[in-house]
Amino acid sequence: MKTVRGRGSAEQTIEKSRFIAYVSPVKSREEAESFIAEIRAKHRDATHNVPAMVIGDKMQIQWGSDDGEPGGTAGLPMMEVIRARQVVNCAVVITRYFGGILLGAGGLVRAYSRSCALALDKAGVAKMCLSQRMMVSVPYPLWDKVNYLLGLLPVRTEETAFGQNVDLVLLMKEKDADMVLSRLTQETSARAEAIMMDQCYAPWKN
Repeated sequence: MKTVRGRGSAEQTIEKSRFIAYVSPVKSREEAESFIAEIRAKHRDATHNVPAMVIGDKMQIQWGSDDGEPGGTAGLPMMEVIRARQVVNCAVVITRYFGGILLGAGGLVRAYSRSCALALDKAGVAKMCLSQRMMVSVPYPLWDKVNYLLGLLPVRTEETAFGQNVDLVLLMKEKDADMVLSRLTQETSARAEAIMMDQCYAPWKN
């Protein structure tokens, strides 16, 4: 699976109409709808705000709207671009400010498809890998050493809490989990405590 790395946007002008495409990673339909509402509010004066979303590891949710454009010329072409790139958990909104020149059905399909592709390019695409989330508790005297080590390991630190110990939530690819745990155990003489929290699919650059 693949998803977008983060938010991105792209703009192009075609026959005096402005097409501004926005893309965002989303985890649920509710999150996608919130993003769509955000863009619609930002461009409430636009002629059209055309949304599309593809959500789920098997693309279980596929939805788009033409938002007043002729049927099948906007939302569906956007979804086809997302599907063709095998991107999931992604929402796109393309804002159009009409410039006074009709593009015709074919012109609209090309404009919305191209705008969607440009926005996906700007956001970047990352591979979704089976990952493991781990809770790690580190005694304060070992924190500097562990903090340095984490910069060398293929992990992402999602949370850091300073209390009696330094408590971390680490995200790593499933295939790297044993190696990460081994390095933490070795470098702290087994004084770092680690507990697996859950498994999930997460985006990684490589």
